[in-house]
Amino acid sequence: MMRSKMRSALAWRLAAGLAVGLAASLLLVGGAARAADDCPASLSAQDATAIKATIEKYRTSWLAGDADGVLGTFTDDAVLLPAQGGAPVVGREAIRKYWWPAGGPPTTITRLEITYEDVGGDCRIGYARGRDEVGWTLEDHGAAKSHGNSGTYLNVMRKRPDGSWRISHHMWDDDPRLRR
Repeated sequence: MMRSKMRSALAWRLAAGLAVGLAASLLLVGGAARAADDCPASLSAQDATAIKATIEKYRTSWLAGDADGVLGTFTDDAVLLPAQGGAPVVGREAIRKYWWPAGGPPTTITRLEITYEDVGGDCRIGYARGRDEVGWTLEDHGAAKSHGNSGTYLNVMRKRPDGSWRISHHMWDDDPRLRR
């Protein structure tokens, strides 16, 4: 009889523990669902401004020759989709090697204009698209040669827990006939 009561008490405690665990899980899942429902379907003006600020940081970092500043505007797992169907470049370190290859010729960005034709999204994922114009000098056998082009871009942005935005996907294209 004593063993039966002990088993019954143990079974009750186990069932109660499972019920509490299940209830806590449902509350967490319900809270996450509510948080998702709290996300507006359109980007707030504050988030649109923050996205533009990230792109401006990207622009000014290029003009300052600040590779770490440029890379700091990207997520760790960012993807570049280069012009004319170039192979995707995945991850911040791969981006560093793509844009600043070891032993590559000294290159200076002399002009970078970025316009916004559309900025949108929701409270977690955003995008900006527009046109850009870039100019640069490349040192070739001791002589600086100027180059440039213009084209279109699309940035997919991801909001971080601190409210800042980072570029998760960056693609661009240009018209090869307009390269200088």
